[in-house]
Amino acid sequence: MTLNTYERCNPQMRGLDLLQKIRTDFIGIDTHYTLATAKRSKRHFLDSAASTLMMKTAQATAFEFLNHYSNTHSITHFSARISTEAYEWAHARILSFLHADPEDYTCIFLGSGSTSCFNRISKIFRDLKPDQNTVLISLMEHHSNDLPHRQHHDNVFHIPLEGEGRHMGHLNMIALEDLLQKYQGDVSYVAVTAASNVTGIINPIHEIAQLAHAYGAYVVVDGSQIVARQSVNVGHNVPHSRNIDAFIFSGHKVYAPGSPGVMVVRREVIQDVVPTNVGGGMVNRVFRQSYEVSPKLPDREEAGTPNILGAITLAAAIEVLDRIGMDIVSKEEERLLQMLLLGLQDIPEAIIYGSYDLSRYPRVATVAFNLAGFDHGLLATILNDYYNVAVRNDCFCAHPYVREMLLQELWDLDVLNDLNQDVFDHLDQEFIKARQGMVRVSLGLYTTERDIEALLAAICDLNSQHDFYAQQYSYQGNGVYRHNEFQPNHTSLFHPQDVVNFFLKNK
Repeated sequence: MTLNTYERCNPQMRGLDLLQKIRTDFIGIDTHYTLATAKRSKRHFLDSAASTLMMKTAQATAFEFLNHYSNTHSITHFSARISTEAYEWAHARILSFLHADPEDYTCIFLGSGSTSCFNRISKIFRDLKPDQNTVLISLMEHHSNDLPHRQHHDNVFHIPLEGEGRHMGHLNMIALEDLLQKYQGDVSYVAVTAASNVTGIINPIHEIAQLAHAYGAYVVVDGSQIVARQSVNVGHNVPHSRNIDAFIFSGHKVYAPGSPGVMVVRREVIQDVVPTNVGGGMVNRVFRQSYEVSPKLPDREEAGTPNILGAITLAAAIEVLDRIGMDIVSKEEERLLQMLLLGLQDIPEAIIYGSYDLSRYPRVATVAFNLAGFDHGLLATILNDYYNVAVRNDCFCAHPYVREMLLQELWDLDVLNDLNQDVFDHLDQEFIKARQGMVRVSLGLYTTERDIEALLAAICDLNSQHDFYAQQYSYQGNGVYRHNEFQPNHTSLFHPQDVVNFFLKNK
């Protein structure tokens, strides 16, 4: 049977086979560290919501391209033409992946993550609709999809979520419509995340778009947590009223560290807005007293020498995801997510945040939790030092959301039960800081059942030895704990200068 015949007969199996091969195709997946027990073991990397590991196939594509590297904006010599065409391919590849018609949308690379894109889109809408200074954002937003809107608009209001406290679900559509009615005629746009970076809960972005458009508002979507996990359709064969006006994500969350932020935006939104970032590549002609901005997109929005290497790396990673099939990626992730949630629910002391009714509030594979009796910083540090399980803790750049879910927990703490309101109001801020956060587990293509089993086993083990672990650590302030004896020298594990010295010595 030929490969083509095999692909036609077994397209799903082909994707599953490729997924299994790619699962080990990541730099750092076999990194080992020495633990507080003096045991050396392989790390379990469960921090993909912050940044993913580098896909080797994407890196290999980038390294091969470096043999031909040159700046873009020219087709005169071989390398310049290769660079220009490869960079154009990266734009087109991302539009195709997001089902964004190139006739209607353009892809723009900006900065080193989504933050630059959100700042830019906020300025675009400010200039496009100067008389509409109100922006509505969901309560669950990352700071990158919150603070830029506050910076560039007079009025920013948070849209409540369904449910309360630790059981909150996705954006409350009734509350959204109430706000759209209340500020009708003054709402420039609605900004929401497709999936929370804290709980993984997914928002119904197309329903949100339809409602916002009905009231004359645009829609901006933060897709950073969903692009590498589920299929996204920005606007292909979707009714115009349900299209997304701007879709933004960070390349470093799509298995391409070092890649730029991405803004996929409707051409009619951006075409006539004056660029704020000016320089080479975005002009047609420059005179002593004036200059002529190029009408061509994305050129007019990508001033200067672009991150060509990063864009190609990102597009290569997306090419691999597309070949696996996002339906297969999401099904496998859902299987592991179920395993993780069920395992945490079986631990009585575990407190899971966000509703875990997946039939009503679907999630991507990101889960935030706490363990009764352990501050979030202590729990995350023990998991690292004794079990080589890498998770993130604190508020994950989503302070309003996290604090809303934690409010009841602070009152439930045993130490507060006998305190009156006056004492609580004047409680040591360090006491609050140590408890005002969560531990977050987030999966990636490389996550396996063994990683989740290692996490759950570690939680059960440390939970049974609370007093022992508590005695091993000292509180450093600001939510940070340090082991009393185990003080690894991180510079001995890696320091850029040591690597340079090694290669120069062995050259």
